[in-house]
Amino acid sequence: MPHDTTATPSPEPGIVDPRVTVRRSTLADGRELLYFDDADSTLPPERAVDARVLDPRPPVAEMRQDPLTGDWVSIAAARQNRVFLPPANLDPLAPQTPENPSELPSLYDVAVFENRSPSFGPDLAGFAADDTDAAASALAELRTVGLERRSPSIGRCEVVCFSPEHEGSFGTQTVSRARTVIEAWAHRTAALSALPGVQQVFPFENRGQEIGVTLPHPHGQIYSYPYVTPRTERLLASIDAYGPTLMADILDSERNGPRVLIDAEHWTAYVPFAARWPIEVHLVPHRHVPDLAETTAEEREELARVYLRLLRGVDALYGTPTPYIAAWHQAPVHERRDEVRLSLQLTSPRRAADRLKYLAGSEAAMGAWIGDVPPETQAEALRAAIEGVQL
Repeated sequence: MPHDTTATPSPEPGIVDPRVTVRRSTLADGRELLYFDDADSTLPPERAVDARVLDPRPPVAEMRQDPLTGDWVSIAAARQNRVFLPPANLDPLAPQTPENPSELPSLYDVAVFENRSPSFGPDLAGFAADDTDAAASALAELRTVGLERRSPSIGRCEVVCFSPEHEGSFGTQTVSRARTVIEAWAHRTAALSALPGVQQVFPFENRGQEIGVTLPHPHGQIYSYPYVTPRTERLLASIDAYGPTLMADILDSERNGPRVLIDAEHWTAYVPFAARWPIEVHLVPHRHVPDLAETTAEEREELARVYLRLLRGVDALYGTPTPYIAAWHQAPVHERRDEVRLSLQLTSPRRAADRLKYLAGSEAAMGAWIGDVPPETQAEALRAAIEGVQL
């Protein structure tokens, strides 16, 4: 029987648009579920109870350290059981029906829930969330290198459903819906950053079977790591080598260069100078903000439109949907927040209408990249595609 889920009091963490309502619920095995209702939502406040009988959640995965690189690898065997390209009537991210016992009990606008088979979590660190000394000590310990080191994969993994529809992506949503998803990303960034032991929060969207997507449902994910990720560690090393203004100086240089795709009031999208992938675009705020939770209402309003234009332009480049990874790089939770600026980095292996870039030996084995398309050439093509986009 439907029940009135809790509409949480204002202000919510990370939320700046009071028209977006957050409603909390719980799935049958105890996982957290949050509904984010659009500003112009037509949904009633009542949401159904998840009445499924579910197996207990799998044990927390184990991290093992590669001593050659210092990287931590999460061994999450439960992920082997996840759904693979289901038909529409068995979509696990669609609202439940008598024939489809999915993860979402009710019709929704945007929904966020804990992953059933997470790579990180649901266990958290044993110290208090606001114990910054303990967080720093834990991070320092993980940065040391040794043989056969193990650690529990604490943290949190969440699924973000952009729509109840079976197919689509962020780029197929309305401006209003895009705005709701941005509020959800900001909310979850703020909430997850406050969890004990979380060192970095990463919202992202994988799009297309060529990327390895197993669900066509429009959705993304959020990973909350117990360490600072290798990509961000390399960024921190570059900041140490260059100076604290590195990311601001890159943006200034790109805005005055030939690879700008969109130059709006608050955001600029550009093809980076040393792009690795055939399609690679960075979208960066003009004001220094470390993560989505610290963007303003005006920045989010513009982001909804700019991001939709960018994604639809990428799709218009070849006339058919383009596979991509859209990665929101945010500052670590506990350090370098004055130096690491929020950025969206969108990459695609598509190098022609009917060709993909596969990582060869140089890239996959040695990390020595070879670009197939000059960044300036790709920027010119993307600009032309984006100019034809209508919202």
